[in-house]
Order: sequence, then structure tokens, then C-alpha cells
Amino acid sequence: MPPARRAGKATQVLKRLDYKWIVGIVFVFGLFMDLLDMTITNVALPTLAKDFEAGATTIEWVVTGYLLSLAIFIPVSGWAGDRFGTKRIFMLALAIFTLSSLACGLAWNIESLIAFRFLQGVGGGILTPVGTAMLFRAFPPAERARAAAILMIPMVVAPASGPVLGGYLVEFHSWRWIFLINVPVGVLGLVFAGMFLREQKQDNPGRPDVPGFILAAAGLGSLLYALAQAGSHGLDNSTVLLFGLTGLAILAVFAIVELRAAEPMIDVHLFRNKLFSATNSVQLVGFGGLMGSLFLLPLLLQAEMGLTPLESGLTTFPQAIGVVTMIQVAGRIYGRVGPRRMMMVGMAGAALTTLAFLLVDLETSQWWIRLIMFLRGWSFALTFIPLQTATFATICPHQMGRASAIFNAGRQVAASFGVALIATVLTNRLDHHSAVLGSPATREGALTAFHEAFAVGAALTVLGILVSLLISDKEAAPSMRPAPAPEDAGEAAMPAI
Repeated sequence: MPPARRAGKATQVLKRLDYKWIVGIVFVFGLFMDLLDMTITNVALPTLAKDFEAGATTIEWVVTGYLLSLAIFIPVSGWAGDRFGTKRIFMLALAIFTLSSLACGLAWNIESLIAFRFLQGVGGGILTPVGTAMLFRAFPPAERARAAAILMIPMVVAPASGPVLGGYLVEFHSWRWIFLINVPVGVLGLVFAGMFLREQKQDNPGRPDVPGFILAAAGLGSLLYALAQAGSHGLDNSTVLLFGLTGLAILAVFAIVELRAAEPMIDVHLFRNKLFSATNSVQLVGFGGLMGSLFLLPLLLQAEMGLTPLESGLTTFPQAIGVVTMIQVAGRIYGRVGPRRMMMVGMAGAALTTLAFLLVDLETSQWWIRLIMFLRGWSFALTFIPLQTATFATICPHQMGRASAIFNAGRQVAASFGVALIATVLTNRLDHHSAVLGSPATREGALTAFHEAFAVGAALTVLGILVSLLISDKEAAPSMRPAPAPEDAGEAAMPAI
């Protein structure tokens, strides 16, 4: 059969599909790429550092720039989709993500790569929330649990595939392919979306919160820059102090502006809700510690232990297996155990597994590290399944959209600060021990620096245990009741996204 005829038959089959499944297929394209890019890059960091002759506090921005951009643009996405149409904004976000992926693959120095990664985050930050809105609007209430199941496919497969796929591409092809692989998928998604998606707008989308957007971007950017510079210049450096204090001042002004805004980008009033405020605090320190430690491990495995990128990816991969095997268990025991104890156990597990890296030396078996990562996956699931569920237990339905924006943006901010803090500590300790990353002559000093950085990551998760004490199972009781009836199941699933 000629290719044109086969394509025509495929198009006819797709047109006969219910529209909700078409939306699901399109969204999986975008979400898979977005989530894949959050993990596929980590395994390439040592290669990028070597090729571009960049230190740890510079190379961290390949990760931090992307996460920070996600955090800034997630809250804007809902208004943009309502105002200009979900199909148009989804396709614009997918186009930005695809083109910036191409640009990342063609980057000529570390500065250009960081800039293009930030642009990738713009597309990713808009893509996921708008796609989620389209998906849940396409599925009727009685079938929204199916929509949540569709979301689980890329949410589980993409992060798990990232380290292994990234390791293979870096080792056998080039680091550039970890970005270029997005291009054909993105183009296919754009064609599919253009042909089959329907446009949807809201009658009263409101006004964009431009002052809030500018203040959030400036404050977070300034604070992260100060943190990155602190590793090599010290906390008492004039530049570090200037940018750090300026960032804090701008964020304080941001909070005041948002409190007074009629239609704020971030509804700060929601933090008056004790449970919501407590769970977001747990996320800030807990997710920061977990992501910061995950940033360290590929650098240790490749730069100091001599593993190839693929071996590094296969060594970190068991964390994803741990998450997958514990998700169902965590979901079943949540109603009986409650979020407070589950989070404390999860955070304790995260702290212990991070501390276990202090026992890792340059000759440690990869299987020991894989076991640590598997147990970290368990800890991750035991922490974030109850965290996502309890966060929205006392949030009114009309506040759900704004609360979800805060929670998702907060997760990216936590990851950004965690990576920036741990990279800063690593740089500082490398300087202290007169060690150079990847130098055979200073491997012992570098290993000590890594151990000290892991200790800081463990301290963050210990802080998470203490913050978990603020969680009230009594306040979270609405989320601990038996599973809702089918017509409400989708609504219950939405906050967990």
C-alpha cells in the first residue's frame, strides 16, 4: 500500500475516534517531552561540563534555568489558554518547546545552551497546564478518572526513561541528541494538534497579572544567581549580598502586590489555609533536597568514579522502579495511615538514603548504589503521594485552579533552589579541598566534597521531617475518606497532577 494511502486511512481512523481520545493522544506527545527533559539532561551534565569547560555552579544553570522558567510560566498558562484559546496556546507552547530543543542541540557555548534551556522552560511551563485543562474538559465528569490514567503514562514512563535514554545518546551518539530527539516528536505533535484539536476559550478570562509576573521572575532570578555565585565567592561577597538581598526585597514586594491585586498571578491569600501552607512548606524543603541530591549523583558517577553516561543512567534508573512499585501501596494505605506519618516516614527514608551516599567511595559497587536509588524511589512515593493528596483537602472547588498553579510552580521553585544550593555547596567544598572535578590527581578531595554536599541534601530532608509535624491529619480528613463515586473520581484526581 502506498504511503499516502496509508496516511489517509490513518487519518480516517483518527477522525472516527471520540474527541476525548484525540486530546489524550496529543497531550501525551507534549507531556512526555516536557517530563523527559527534566531527567534526561542530568546524565549529560559531566559531558557538558567537559565540552564547554564549565564549573559546577555554571553547569547547574542547564537544569536550574529550565526549572526556574517552568515555575515562572506555569501560573500564566491558565489565563493564556482561557484568553486566546487552548488549542492556539497549546500549539504555541509546543512550537516554542520544539524550536528551543533544536536550538539547544545546536548550542555553541554554555551561555547559549542555558538561554535556550530557559526558552524550553517557557514552552514546557505553558504546555502541561493548558494540556491538562484540555484533557479534563474533553472528558465528562464520569470518565475523568480515565483522563488521570492517561496522564500517568507519560508521568511514569518519561522520567524513568530519561537517565537511560540520555546515557545511551550521550555515550553512543552525542549530547546534542538529548535535545534533538524532541524535534520530530514535537513536529508530529504540532501536525496532529493542528488537524484534530478544537479551539476552546472562556468568556471572562480576566486580566493578566503583569506586575506579579515581572516581580516573580526578577526576584527568583536574582536570588538564584546570588546562590550560584556564593559557591565560588562566599556568602560575604558584595555581589552575592547585593543580588541576594535584592531578590528577597523584590519577592517581598511581589507578596504585597499579589495580596492587593484583584486577579493575582499567585493567590497569596491561600497560604492562610494552614494545611495548604504546611504541605507547600514540606514540598519546598523535601523536593529541594531530593532534586539537589539527584543533580549530584551523575557528576559523582561519571566525573569521579569513571562510569560511562549509559552506566550512570542505568545506575540511577532503579529510583523510578522504586517509585512505580510503591505508588499503589502508598495510595492504598493513605486513608488508614494519614499524610502526616506517611510524609515523615518518606522524608526519613530520603534522609537515610542520602546519608548512605556518605558510605560510597570510588570503588563502591554499582549494585549498592542501585539499591540506594531503589529505596529512594520508595521514599519519594511515600512522601509525594500523600503530599499531593493532602494539599488540596481543604481547598474550595473555585480555588482549585489557583491552588494547583501555586503547588506546581512551587515544586519547580523547590527543585531550582535545591539544585542551586547543592551545586553551590559542591563548588565551595571542591575549592576548600583544592580539588578539581574529574581530575585524577584530586579524586580523594573531590569525593570528600561530594560527601559534604550529600550531607547538606540530607539536612534538607531532615528539615522536611520537622516541617511534616505541621501537617494535621484531622484537617486532611476529607482526602482520607473512601474513594469517591465514579462521577467524582476525575475531580479528585485533578489536584494530584
